[in-house]
Amino acid sequence: MTMKIVAVTACPTGIAHTYMAADALVKAAPKFNVQIKVETQGAMGIENLLTPHDIAHADKVLIVSDIDIEQAARFEGTNKVQIPIEDVLLNVEKVFLIHCR
Repeated sequence: MTMKIVAVTACPTGIAHTYMAADALVKAAPKFNVQIKVETQGAMGIENLLTPHDIAHADKVLIVSDIDIEQAARFEGTNKVQIPIEDVLLNVEKVFLIHCR
């Protein structure tokens, strides 16, 4: 069965790490039979905005950030996990093994 995950990536400067983490999640997801949609909150603002439908149908929400994300209230009551952005950048496979089962 495919797990559905939504994620938000954000970093203090909103430039490189936000997008590097999003890219790492998207590339690794198929290896773990995960369908993923990633919203980035970077220097360009919110991109690839997660819809209420996306959030409601997700098995898990990954907040990949060391800062407060915008519109965090959307994720109240969900199966949410906060992950340091460095964890995704250093070992995205471990993130999937720990949080996406």
